[in-house]
Amino acid sequence: MLPTRELAQQIFAQCEILKKHTNLISCLVSGGEDLEQQTISLLNNPNIVVATTGRLIEHLKLNIIDLSALDILVLDEADRMLDMGFSDDVLAIANACNTGRQTLLFSATLNNKYLPSIVTKIMREPDELIITAERAAPSNIHEQVMLSDDDTHKIKMLLWLLANETYEKAIVFTNSRDKADTLCGSLTSNKQRAAVLHGEVASAKRKRVMTILREGHVKVLVATDVASRGLDISGIDLVVNFDMPKRADIYTHRIGRSGRGARKGLAISLISPMEWNLKASVERYLKRKFEPRAIADLKAKYTGPKNVKTSGQAATKKKKKRKQWETAKNE
Repeated sequence: MLPTRELAQQIFAQCEILKKHTNLISCLVSGGEDLEQQTISLLNNPNIVVATTGRLIEHLKLNIIDLSALDILVLDEADRMLDMGFSDDVLAIANACNTGRQTLLFSATLNNKYLPSIVTKIMREPDELIITAERAAPSNIHEQVMLSDDDTHKIKMLLWLLANETYEKAIVFTNSRDKADTLCGSLTSNKQRAAVLHGEVASAKRKRVMTILREGHVKVLVATDVASRGLDISGIDLVVNFDMPKRADIYTHRIGRSGRGARKGLAISLISPMEWNLKASVERYLKRKFEPRAIADLKAKYTGPKNVKTSGQAATKKKKKRKQWETAKNE
């Protein structure tokens, strides 16, 4: 089970390659695709089902799939599923499986506050295997921050970076769908080969965007965090956080789209005055400072807070309580 269609399609493609010389049958069950065709595939009794959570629940409710004989249940990007509100669906799917199954949860970050309760309900005596510490600095990704005044200033900085950095492909992350659409429009109007990806983009267009990005027809992908988890797209060596993510685990997943395999990656976060504390909290959690950088011709008027706390966040002056005085009667 996976949280997004793009990740499910990617995993299914790898599954097809790995089982090429076997008699195993696999099928893809994801949202936005033809339900009837998926039903036919499931009735073919596949050995492996790669599915998004919501669509798998649909098939369960229609009694199209029977999980009572399932041997292995795998939840990839498990914490993301819970962030997306799929905890009830995950429990429903787990309860539909036989109790003797093996259950595996995977993610680069497993710090979701709801995760312990889910683990208790769907796993038996689980073991935790940590391959790389979440807070360890990625050796092949160079992390930088650039101060900006506002979104208009950020667009100028982004256009400069896309014109002057050396990269094959880039992903630019925003925190909202509306901003992703607006920003992609700004880039294309400035002759950048850009496309947009977020949850409101129609399924067929989402597949098309991923295809033209992989084939190199598009060089810049503007996306929300629907693209931050697990996607392995060859050639991405630049990630720009147009908006600073609100949590350190999201930041970790975003920058991890670059520097895949042995490649070097560059991650740049554009920080407005309102985002300084977000940056500081991410740095504090990850226990590392990002390298400051400025563009000579586009330096921000904002130079950071005048005073900072030991946490790195901006220190605000405490307002003195006004003393209340009685007005003299003869005044």
